[in-house]
Amino acid sequence: MRKILVRLFVVVLVFAVTASAQKRNMTEKDLFDFTWVADPQISPDGSQVAFVRVTVNPPKDGYDTSIWIVPTDGQSEPHRITMFDHDSSPRWSPDGKYIVFQRVVFPDGKPGPPQLYMISMAGGDAFRVTNVPRGAGGPIWSPDGKWIAFGSGANAEEIAKMNKQPAPKPAVPPANEGHESDVRVITRAVYRSNGTGYLEFSHPNHLWLVAAPHTPEDKVTPTQLTSGDFAEGDFVWANDGSQIYFTSRHVVEQYYELPQTELYSIPTSGGVPNKITTVDLGFGGMALSPNGKQVAFSASTNQPVKSYSQPDLWVLDIAPNAQPKNLTTGFDFDVSSGVGGDNSPPRGGGGGGVAWSADGKSIITVYAKEGKANLGAFDATTGKLTDLTTGNQSVSGFRSTPDGSKTVFSISTPTKVGDLYLMERGGKQRQLTKLNDALFAKFTLTEPEEIWYTSFDGKKIQTWVQKPPNFDPSKKYPLILNIHGGPHAAYGYVFDHEFQWMAAKGYVVIYPNPRGSTSYGQEFGNIIQYNYPGDDYKDLMAGVDEVIKRGYIDTTKLGVTGGSGGGVLTDWTVTKTDRFAAAVSQRDISDWSAWWYTADFSQFQPSWFKGAPFEDPGFKERSAITYVEKIKTPMMFILGEADYRTPPPAGGEELFRALKYRKIPTVMVRFPGESHELSRSGQPWHRIERLEHIVGWFDHYLMGVPKPEYDISPMH
Repeated sequence: MRKILVRLFVVVLVFAVTASAQKRNMTEKDLFDFTWVADPQISPDGSQVAFVRVTVNPPKDGYDTSIWIVPTDGQSEPHRITMFDHDSSPRWSPDGKYIVFQRVVFPDGKPGPPQLYMISMAGGDAFRVTNVPRGAGGPIWSPDGKWIAFGSGANAEEIAKMNKQPAPKPAVPPANEGHESDVRVITRAVYRSNGTGYLEFSHPNHLWLVAAPHTPEDKVTPTQLTSGDFAEGDFVWANDGSQIYFTSRHVVEQYYELPQTELYSIPTSGGVPNKITTVDLGFGGMALSPNGKQVAFSASTNQPVKSYSQPDLWVLDIAPNAQPKNLTTGFDFDVSSGVGGDNSPPRGGGGGGVAWSADGKSIITVYAKEGKANLGAFDATTGKLTDLTTGNQSVSGFRSTPDGSKTVFSISTPTKVGDLYLMERGGKQRQLTKLNDALFAKFTLTEPEEIWYTSFDGKKIQTWVQKPPNFDPSKKYPLILNIHGGPHAAYGYVFDHEFQWMAAKGYVVIYPNPRGSTSYGQEFGNIIQYNYPGDDYKDLMAGVDEVIKRGYIDTTKLGVTGGSGGGVLTDWTVTKTDRFAAAVSQRDISDWSAWWYTADFSQFQPSWFKGAPFEDPGFKERSAITYVEKIKTPMMFILGEADYRTPPPAGGEELFRALKYRKIPTVMVRFPGESHELSRSGQPWHRIERLEHIVGWFDHYLMGVPKPEYDISPMH
């Protein structure tokens, strides 16, 4: 018997060693094989979950989205129910017999506007429901399942054409008959949006209705329920289906005022919208209480104006001139918020929001606390929190059955992209999908080490240290400081491919949450108002020093990088210190004045600065370009050519030209067509090339790897 046990032990040991030997380090191109799960929707009876499955398309220049279903009993694998590659936003009918969803088709090789489609759970192909100019989005079933509300930005001329009626005459006749001008006459300070392009103010989003068909033969015609010059959103059906509540703001140039939200209702039979109340908050994610008398939402107070305004949970009576009640005044963390990584489902849609429990006694939402995001239930009267999930993780995209007995949500961790989990009443939790398990089983992934350290003024700062696989503390490693954007955002317990790959390449990666980060309370977040960049730089340096003290860092091989707000701090850092041998600044702002004049949102309120560039000397004092003569660090700039959030001329372009003038080694890498979302949802090939250039720059200056593409030569 003993010999048999010894043989078994040897077999198990050999198998374990073989399996370990077969593992490999993660590479940058493994991103091509990731599968993401988005927008989970649980069926009314709780037996199935529909979700959007996102993958990289075959040419690797975009993403495919399709709708899949997984049973909640845990006994079956997910299966696909829609056969097109651009399907999203699945929504169950109240009886669970149908799913309505959005589909984008490519009739001429170019994407058309999204339209609503329907598929029966009894079988058969999906069929089209709408054919509205400008498309249809955000479908919401009526309580009785007879109607579907949705949003569309079609204008009067397009609607007339759809209905084959004479188009209304323009107020000003065109100057050149027969010629469609492409000239844009800009009259608003904010006129374009990152990732969207130029804003079309003649196409505000309005509320539409369509009868729910049951077969392809049921021909239905959508009708427009609201109209006018202002957009509407947050559509919510009344419990009896007699009316729909929605939000709007009837102010043309909203940047001159602090946020407000107007709550309206409109009969589903048609008529004039009724304004119920106006609230001095900009809120979203509205949810109706089970008794139909209140709405819940998340919003931030911003009076007086702050740089960071922590989101709270609110309830509002549906009554004339009612004002909301803040349920979480004593809860100093971020409601309906999360932590950031580079692998949220690209193009997947969906989100969190808030939801009422079936008995109306509590409101469920995700909240962020100290680098973690978990699901909590807040008492609808007192705001007292009851945790529904716990752990070092990031929860997102939850939905519950009408009776509240089952809730589905996604979980991401530093070693897991994200999978669906089911929680039943009583807290029992079960994993429903394992979409990346086979792929990730090949990798030697490691969990980051969490460290808390004390900064220069006693502030406690949280950071994570991602170490290379097979880390040996007796060796010396190069270090990369990776700074998050925002600046009001947070790193945390969520999957980040960039950190894992940098570690796999042999770097120790440190990613702190300096002052100004979210998930640590209102005071910690807002402390950088009128001082950004500033003392947050000191927090970052203290973090680097803390890791160096541990003895495994080669202090001659330090690198620094960051994107957006992290690009701001990367630029700022190299004006303050020469300790870094190389820097990569991504989607940065080096000149606050230039950014103020060109960004896709306004800073007309005194949040980051006390006025305009011609009023506040802080613009110059806090711009890295002001101190360019102090920069000695070799710098690379990663820029998206369609980035309207941090336009390249206000960032890397300026510093690149200035450093070239000073003959400091510098390279600018520009990504055609890419917006500010390059690292999260840019073209897959571009995302890979971005990673290769960042690490390539560090390989060259920290590891001594030849990189002729960064050298000046006649070929360039």
